[in-house]
Amino acid sequence: MINRLIEYALKQGFLVIVVIGVIIGLGLYYIVRLPVDAVPDVTTNQVQINTEVAGLGPLEVEKLITFPIEFSMGGLPSVMETRSLSKSGLSQVTVVFADHVNIYFARQLVFERLQTAKEQLPQVFNAQPIMGPISTGLGEIYQYVVTGEGKDTMERRTIQDWIIKPRLLTTPGIIEINSFGGFVKQYQVLVDPKKLITYDINLRQVFDALASNNANAGGQYIEHASEQYLIRGIGLINTMQDIENIVVHATAEGTPIYIKNIANVVVGPEVRYGAVTKDGKGEIVTGIAMMLKGENSRTVVERVKQKVEEIRQNLPKGVDIVPFYDRAALVNDVIHTVISNVIFGIILIIIVLTLTVGNWRVSLLIAFSVPLTIILTFSGMYHLGIAATVMSIGSLGFGNITDGSVCTVENIVQRLTLRKRSDSYTETILRASQEVGRPIFFAVGIIIIIYVPLLTLQGVEGKMFKPVALTVSLAMLSSLFVALVIMPTLSSLIFKKGVKTKEHTEESDNRMMLFLKSRYRPLLQKVVFRPRITLIIVASCFLSSLVLVPFLGSEFMPELDEGAIAINVRRLPSVSLKESVNLSTLVEKTLMKYP
Repeated sequence: MINRLIEYALKQGFLVIVVIGVIIGLGLYYIVRLPVDAVPDVTTNQVQINTEVAGLGPLEVEKLITFPIEFSMGGLPSVMETRSLSKSGLSQVTVVFADHVNIYFARQLVFERLQTAKEQLPQVFNAQPIMGPISTGLGEIYQYVVTGEGKDTMERRTIQDWIIKPRLLTTPGIIEINSFGGFVKQYQVLVDPKKLITYDINLRQVFDALASNNANAGGQYIEHASEQYLIRGIGLINTMQDIENIVVHATAEGTPIYIKNIANVVVGPEVRYGAVTKDGKGEIVTGIAMMLKGENSRTVVERVKQKVEEIRQNLPKGVDIVPFYDRAALVNDVIHTVISNVIFGIILIIIVLTLTVGNWRVSLLIAFSVPLTIILTFSGMYHLGIAATVMSIGSLGFGNITDGSVCTVENIVQRLTLRKRSDSYTETILRASQEVGRPIFFAVGIIIIIYVPLLTLQGVEGKMFKPVALTVSLAMLSSLFVALVIMPTLSSLIFKKGVKTKEHTEESDNRMMLFLKSRYRPLLQKVVFRPRITLIIVASCFLSSLVLVPFLGSEFMPELDEGAIAINVRRLPSVSLKESVNLSTLVEKTLMKYP
């Protein structure tokens, strides 16, 4: 089968050239669209349910909100685990599904159960459970600060929530924009308890009056003078004066009691549980763009940048969006590293082969196999949905992907050098390629088999190492195709006029190889004729190396230098938000003293 494949490729030289062109063209198309990230995404296939209940303590949140929701999720198919978190004013339930479950189907299942869970929640809290965004732990791809000269944190937070956030959400690939810092603007009615007693009014009447006096109503239409007029009841609140003039109750004499008679209407902040500080200059307003699960972070970040430029043109004077984290920078570093390594590997291959083989055409031909194999590998990764990460790309070795091409081309050159005049070039190349075809096939197969156990891993380990095994397997299969199909055909075109050598010896070696063999042969003879001593030395070296195993370092993930240092300040659990902000500002001011 292998011999027939090689023979067919040599006979169909033009077809192989067309195939090379198609591989390069489609490969470049796929590479541009290949998901690229710094590290593999190990986030589980999960659906989060978040419920805000303002003012409720952790114990009450657990009993009244978290437990009914978590209990209602029992019995869902393909659920691996269900966990929950109850904090002051917040309930979070996480349902983890098996990896094979479609995330949208999982959310549909959770949504159906939520309808039942809502009926079990106390109506007095008006709790509304909502599902979290379809994102992962690596979804935070773009973070920015909203700045504004002469505008306080409440104004900047309002601009973030009502101008920037809605427009950024229209960016393809963005599933959510999270706002942090500043104060959420509210129109607050501060009721005076003494005046409630004076006018004999309770808080429920105030709530009902505010709710019922903030709505529009429709009254169908009337016809008059051959025209139709729509009837509208305008009751929406537009100003603070509208709130103050809402009638709460009336005295026995019919005198109306307004909101302004029993309360003060002011603009104030919503109760908050966190804040953001920067550079020791106090609080700021920030936003985080969350990427949709499965999207290409590099392309999505570029879209976000374009959208930010559009939004900047419509922001109030003095307000700006200043990014401080951009995933594309790290991704571009990964891409730059890959390109640099490929170029360096090609140059190194050309130098080594030129010195050992002594033919620059051979060096260039084998060097061409590197980018061709990588293009084929990336095309396969695109179709299998494997992201290009440090783990997957880092598993590629130039030695493995060029071994087959080196063996094929070197044997072809050797046979062409020793060719008799009666033998044709094509027949010589065919025999030379078939001689090494089967050994190359089995060598590649053995390497692929080594990585097969990694495909059986599950959970976090599977998410990390399955892409590595698949990437290596694709690379080795691609190198096998290049070595058995592409290299013989290109050799028949490049070496049409034969191979020129300075010396036509039995092995046609250059000076470099003659020098190396002169040193290698005596050593080989000593090793072959003294097998016991050789085995003892090898076993001793192996056992000695085991002593170093405990001193080897180990890491769960490869080290990435993002140029940042993460500092975690530990405080008492009961520390107030104000004191926490002061401590963070103090730490930042201290750090800013250093260059």
